[in-house]
Amino acid sequence: MDNLPLLTIGITLLTCVLGVVGVHVYSAGKAQRQLLVDRMSHTGQMPVVGARRRRFTGIDRRLRNTGLGKRIERKIAVTGLDLTPGEYFIYVFAGLLGLYFIVGAVFAPFFGVLAALGGLWGGNAFLNWQRVKRTEAFINQLPELTRVLANATQAGLAMRTALVMAAEELDNPAGEELQRVADQLAVGHSLDDALGELAERLPSRELVVLVTTLVLSSRAGGQVVTSLRNLTETLEERKETRREVKTMLSQIQVTALAVPLLGLGFLLMINATTPGALDKMTGAGLGQAGTVVAFALYSVGFFLIRRMSRIQV
Repeated sequence: MDNLPLLTIGITLLTCVLGVVGVHVYSAGKAQRQLLVDRMSHTGQMPVVGARRRRFTGIDRRLRNTGLGKRIERKIAVTGLDLTPGEYFIYVFAGLLGLYFIVGAVFAPFFGVLAALGGLWGGNAFLNWQRVKRTEAFINQLPELTRVLANATQAGLAMRTALVMAAEELDNPAGEELQRVADQLAVGHSLDDALGELAERLPSRELVVLVTTLVLSSRAGGQVVTSLRNLTETLEERKETRREVKTMLSQIQVTALAVPLLGLGFLLMINATTPGALDKMTGAGLGQAGTVVAFALYSVGFFLIRRMSRIQV
């Protein structure tokens, strides 16, 4: 293999990074265990363990003071991931190093640079995907949510109390998001503001309709139970329609992924039949420009197929 030294350097660097992370995790776990032992020796009871111990606190503290760190923090906040900006930054950085050395060793060093640049986009796309995934999971719980709210209001409970009850009964992500709403209401926020922030965190047509119904009912009164019952039936029908549309478009989604994978497969075939061909191709400026244009066209094809298959229900 022509790129054996590069692959060796990449694996060595990646091993060093993983070794440092492993030592850090081990030392943090050992310190936490010693802290638990000290507490038990003083109290004689098992202490209550809170949230997990955060890693890379120094990097996280410095990163939060920058514009990049604040943007990362806002994106993570709406995904429901148990990550800090510092942890996310370190994991993405380690992933970029791995992509550069592995792809550069398999194809050519220039492809490693392109893979690292694609990894930057992939890190942001991962957060967006998590947000969409969490929003869809919340939408699937909306019929159950409206049913709980309708039953609670029919029993004579106020809307604030009904939201607290729904937060306790529903699973995540609905339970976690409604608990945020309940906490905001407990510290003095209005129902309009709390529900409005919920709609901003998880943007969807169904949630906007529910929030509008609850806000109008709290302002003007009216048959809130009847409105919630009708909304429950509508959301159940929309849920089934969304599932059918997603099933029908699954083949198109696979096609969108197959288009760029075919290009990578052809590159592997070329490099396997003629060893060193990719190094020669990307060794000149014209070859690098052609490679960038080819990857750009594959990316355009991927996004166009995804765009044409996106149907708003």
